[in-house]
Amino acid sequence: MILIADGGSTKTNWCLLNDNGQKDYFNTEGYNPFFVSTEYIIDSLRKNLPQDIESSKVTEVNFYGAGVHNEEKAHIIEKALKVIFPASKVFVSHDLLAAARALLGKEKGFAAILGTGTNTCVYDGEDIAHNIDSASYILGDEGSGCYIGKKLLTDYLRGYMPEPVRQNFWETYKLTPDEVNDRVYTQPLANRFCASFSKFAYDNNVHIEYTRNVVKSSFEDFFRNLVSHYPNYQSYTFNCIGSVGYNFRNILQEVAEEYGMQIGKIMRSPIDDLVQFHVDEALAKQ
Repeated sequence: MILIADGGSTKTNWCLLNDNGQKDYFNTEGYNPFFVSTEYIIDSLRKNLPQDIESSKVTEVNFYGAGVHNEEKAHIIEKALKVIFPASKVFVSHDLLAAARALLGKEKGFAAILGTGTNTCVYDGEDIAHNIDSASYILGDEGSGCYIGKKLLTDYLRGYMPEPVRQNFWETYKLTPDEVNDRVYTQPLANRFCASFSKFAYDNNVHIEYTRNVVKSSFEDFFRNLVSHYPNYQSYTFNCIGSVGYNFRNILQEVAEEYGMQIGKIMRSPIDDLVQFHVDEALAKQ
């Protein structure tokens, strides 16, 4: 049995591929090694894996995760997976490679992630050929759910929200300014906290122009500070995975076209296409 996982900072999508080709899907929380330890991951997986999974019979785990920027970060996840699946060969790589493989397969092109965080790359059909660092959620991550959430929270704290939006925000979350600052600066997983407010931008209907402008300006920052710095970026189609890119795909397409890029694939999750990539790889080896 083979496990394939696409892990964001908020959620991990898993698929168990049985020996007979049956696919079983399930979700756990996200495991970004910048924010969680090996021990945390082990404890979470023990609590959240489906009970019918016989971990000793899993022979291979392919985990693609947010925050897996180097061997040190990959090792945090790898150690946890080897504890949970002791008989498995474990492969851990960046979620950006998962996005590129799901979106482009073996074709060359441009791939991006717009979810809790942001990432971008040029893919050569095998691996990441060029990646501009997103600078993570404090310094960068333009266009992400966290980035949109930070814009909303800043406007809320400063009183810049139109009054109907501010009232709706208060009624939805009941957060005081002190509580916002406490969640951001003293409690763990601030990136998830900030990203959760991108849902407010999607759901808000009391002043659509305001929230639309927040999202559009976030995507403009994304293209200006990241996408447009790739050489010959306009020669590629824009392909993207992630809930933020998918939910706001109409605005994303508008901004992409303003920057001279045509839209390719916009997908919420890579897991189905990623599983198919691994199925095709296994068949090619036979």
